[in-house]
Amino acid sequence: MGARKADLASALDILRTRFGPPERPPTGDPFELILLENVAYLAKPGRRREAFEELKRKVGTSPRVLARASRASLEKIASRGILPAAFAEKLRECARIVLEEFGGDPAPALDGTLAAAKKALRRFPGIGEPGAEKILLFSGRHPFLAPDSNGLRVLTRLGFAREEKSYAKSYAAARASAASLPARIPVLQEAHLLLQRHGQTLCRRNDPLCESCPLRKICAYAIEGKRVVRGRRS
Repeated sequence: MGARKADLASALDILRTRFGPPERPPTGDPFELILLENVAYLAKPGRRREAFEELKRKVGTSPRVLARASRASLEKIASRGILPAAFAEKLRECARIVLEEFGGDPAPALDGTLAAAKKALRRFPGIGEPGAEKILLFSGRHPFLAPDSNGLRVLTRLGFAREEKSYAKSYAAARASAASLPARIPVLQEAHLLLQRHGQTLCRRNDPLCESCPLRKICAYAIEGKRVVRGRRS
């Protein structure tokens, strides 16, 4: 990527001005964050939040309640995403793992070493290293940037991280780009959410809205002439 004209903190200031304070996840409880990752597969964020809130309201999020919940009730909630039958079963599997392997509460397992916390979270369906780090960030345990795919795309297009052949390497480079930010959980939570929002709305994977982007003057992707205008390369 080419030279950039601002640091990451400055880019985040611009995004904060554009979008305002970002909407936080509906929970900071680690088990509920695990459920949030599994409740509506490939659903848009608003639909996933709706599914989680319906789960909490109509079924409950305690492992014991989930383990007893009917398949039909969970499938109805998971239908906001794709493969509802499979992901209804994953919700039940999350409950089973907590009850059988974590004594009904995964939180104590996350309060030890970082390696042990990540290993514990990766026991659950749908949780890889990025998901584990995101849960540790939003449960208030570790200060990672932990960008999702939208945030990672924004960081690589801006030029703050190098796009690698493997997602894992690209993710590691994107997370490392936060070294310039204060290593404080609230700062990195906000950074994660602002980058995610920008990637979902303007810096989209296909047909990014570069002409409307408040970062276009400092974006390596735009400066190098890679932006798409009216369906063609500019």
